Amino acid sequence: MRALLVTSVGVTCAAALTLPLAAPALSAPAAHSASARPPSLSPESPGSGPPSARSEAAPDEANDGGTLEAPEAAPPRTGETRAAALAGSTQSLPLEPLAAPSDRAVGPAASGQGLDRRTARPFSLVGVVWDDAEAELHGTVQVRTRATGGTSWSDWQDVETHNAEHAADLGSAERASGAVRGATAPLWVGDSDGVEVRVRPEAADPQHPAAVPLPEGLRLELVDPGADPAPEPAPGAPAGRTVTPAAFAGNPVPPPTTTAVPEVLTAESAATSAVNADLAPLGATVIPALTKAETEEEAAIVAAGAKPYIGPRPKIVTRKGWGADEKLRERNFAYTKSVKAAFVHHSATGNNYTCKQAPSVLRSIYRYHVKSSGWRDFGYNFAVDKCGNIYEGRAGGVAKAVLGAHTLGFNTNTMGVAVLGTYSSTNPPAAAVTAVSKLTAWKLGLFGANPKGKVTLVSGGSGKYSKGKKVKMNVISGHRDGFATECPGARLYKKLGTARTSSAKLQGR
Repeated sequence: MRALLVTSVGVTCAAALTLPLAAPALSAPAAHSASARPPSLSPESPGSGPPSARSEAAPDEANDGGTLEAPEAAPPRTGETRAAALAGSTQSLPLEPLAAPSDRAVGPAASGQGLDRRTARPFSLVGVVWDDAEAELHGTVQVRTRATGGTSWSDWQDVETHNAEHAADLGSAERASGAVRGATAPLWVGDSDGVEVRVRPEAADPQHPAAVPLPEGLRLELVDPGADPAPEPAPGAPAGRTVTPAAFAGNPVPPPTTTAVPEVLTAESAATSAVNADLAPLGATVIPALTKAETEEEAAIVAAGAKPYIGPRPKIVTRKGWGADEKLRERNFAYTKSVKAAFVHHSATGNNYTCKQAPSVLRSIYRYHVKSSGWRDFGYNFAVDKCGNIYEGRAGGVAKAVLGAHTLGFNTNTMGVAVLGTYSSTNPPAAAVTAVSKLTAWKLGLFGANPKGKVTLVSGGSGKYSKGKKVKMNVISGHRDGFATECPGARLYKKLGTARTSSAKLQGR
């Protein structure tokens, strides 16, 4: 609580600063307590908390929860303000009973639910949610979409339905908030303005003569990530000066652009940036890479006792760098005591994205986690794209022990890293595996963990281990090691041995 008070005071003062002023170092956060959970109701506070189960208050989501007029041309976006365009939006559509097959005498629940082809406001990511977070969807979810401005439709695409294991722990304040819903994994479909969806229960068999009914309150979520953030001006650059924006790995350097006067940070953005004040200036879009020597020197300040084994700090794109709308997340940050292990995931959002689109994918997942699934923030602590770019995930400070919602039963004293894509039958790019090695060498090193070692964790309750059971596993584990799940995909899971060896070598072991 003391650390939370210090953080609140620090970020309130920081909110009045403009780039590139640096914020003073903040006190180390204390372990998360339930008293920090309730979201702020004050419009002046740095954050707005998770939405209610049927929140429709945001002006950019006027159509949330309603049906769309169909079919007609998607409404133009030229009238949007820049703030609304940056914020993105979510269209939430209730599913309807599908007609039962003529050769089966089944009821609406057994025949499935869905929506016929229809036009929608532009969106780039889809998912299906339902009322009860404890209910499982036993069946299949498929969607097909139409690219914005086009006339042809995609083939049917499967949406991963087994997603409950990516969540806050049972009994945690986040889980007990009343806002959490059941949800499929999100699927990135690219810029689209038409959609069709079908959800069908598992077919009956001799052992299960009646199909398991679908969960109540099924809704299709269509997420628009909003526009990419404007390039930041170079430090000290006057208004109107031409500067070159930072480039992501795997993409050409964008052409120089004329920038505007540096923006004043909002309270929410200042809060998120201030907890990284020991690593980068307030409002930074990137935390720069350091050499091993520089990292060891910094570690003596950030995490005393991290020597002698720690990898060089990699370059990390901050939440501001990928355009996170900080008003979506809950106000306060949640922490755990340490980082003893890292769980590697795949996002299961598909591989049809470019590295330039990765920030849009992150904004979409973030909005889906908070607005659609009812979580307090982005679930993973970090994300890695196919080109090896590393991104800050859940807010609270990249060098701190932030409590995530990534591995049900094992979120305490761990970190979650999501590699963007689906790696069940596709090999992960070498750049992504290398990035996992670099990130874990640094972050685990801050807390004295050996990437090639073993650790004993206590389960908070999952589909694989009962609550309270002590489990010995690898310091760098796949999600499936903590839960009965296919994640992080068979192909990525096979690369974790390489990641452990490389990570340990980077630490100097």
